[in-house]
Amino acid sequence: MKVFSPEEIGEVLEMILFRELDIRAVTLSVNTLPAIRGDLPSTLSALRQHLRPYLERFRPAVDKVAAKLGVKIVTARLAVSPVSIMLEPLGRPQDAVEIAKALDDLAESYGVDMVGGFSAFVHAGASRGDKALMEALPDALNSTRRLGGFVNAASTSTGINMDAVAESARIVLAMRPEAAARFAVTANVPEDVPFMPAAHHGLGLPDAVVNVAVSGPGVIEAVVRNLKDADLRTLHDAIKRAAFKITRLGELVGREVARELGVKFGSVDLSVAPSPKVGDSVAAILEAMGLPRAGSPGSVFALALFVDAVKKGGAMATSTIGGLSGAFIPVSEDALMAKAAEEGALTFDALKAMSAVCNTGIDMAGIPKEAPPEVVAALIADVMALATSLDKPLGVRLVPIPGGKPGDVYELGGLYGRVVVMDLGRYRDIPLARRTGVVPPSVWRLRAG
Repeated sequence: MKVFSPEEIGEVLEMILFRELDIRAVTLSVNTLPAIRGDLPSTLSALRQHLRPYLERFRPAVDKVAAKLGVKIVTARLAVSPVSIMLEPLGRPQDAVEIAKALDDLAESYGVDMVGGFSAFVHAGASRGDKALMEALPDALNSTRRLGGFVNAASTSTGINMDAVAESARIVLAMRPEAAARFAVTANVPEDVPFMPAAHHGLGLPDAVVNVAVSGPGVIEAVVRNLKDADLRTLHDAIKRAAFKITRLGELVGREVARELGVKFGSVDLSVAPSPKVGDSVAAILEAMGLPRAGSPGSVFALALFVDAVKKGGAMATSTIGGLSGAFIPVSEDALMAKAAEEGALTFDALKAMSAVCNTGIDMAGIPKEAPPEVVAALIADVMALATSLDKPLGVRLVPIPGGKPGDVYELGGLYGRVVVMDLGRYRDIPLARRTGVVPPSVWRLRAG
């Protein structure tokens, strides 16, 4: 039986060779709760012993599959159980920092590009372990290079924890830019996200599982540019077909790595993730559709069409959809998004509006490090409200730039790109953001029963 036609094989080769098609991340997700102990030295020893057998085989397996299939796998990542749970019997911020350093050292030793799971779920309140982790977050991320973390401050089921939002704003402003790029405030974060910094090993997963994050904006941009005069339904269908091919490649890679490791294959995150490279931009797709610049009027419409087509194409390609599965619009990690922000076309209000139809929220946007914490908290709260009102995962990842003014640029390099400081507006005092407590869940919770 013929599996692929010569035309289909030729299309995939063109995607790989000329359209920057690659696999953004293969993420090995491991349950690290068996390493919980009652004191720090025992915890660190158990954590290393538990992860070592997986890590010894992980990078070689990723490299072997990449060579076998001829596909570039950009990053190999590790996700561990939320570290706040490991801190419950310990309860001290200094212990959290030592666990962070141990995870970072393990990642570097075994060729893992990033490790996620330095996280806490505090959407309805904070436990002893949660409080220790949150207090430790600035020191932990400022003193590591590969560790990612998040605070889940809201959920559709329980509402918005404004105490956690306010604390998260202070955490962001206490970080170096390089550290803040590895931290997010989230709402409704799924348990199988392969993307950093939201990746973690969720409580509903088996002991070890491989999740995959795809890429491919350049592939879809080329498709759109070839359909300059097409009607919208034809455009939607073409994007859907391209997303189908990208997702199939992601699933193939994920299953091969899982087989090499002898663990279960988890899911493919359909999200089309950009990078700072030319020809690998989600903003370029939107502009190829007919926008003068990302952020201009029509951006929400274009992004909604794009995300819907990606979801439908991906859904046909795999039955194991996971993670966030939509489209990413991280400002600094997308060269044309950064340019739009630098020109003032892309504002915080535009990003909030676009968040209603994608799965990112406000991602990788620069702010002045001297910004009032209440203003930062209010911005985070806006995205948390969108997430709970629309019952979807969203996040906020802000990069504080010392002395930064709107339009200033800070080079983070690598996949993090160029951070543009964006205008937070003229209001310096927002009393609403100083109110404490948990906002009740929306009517979505009542509909769920």
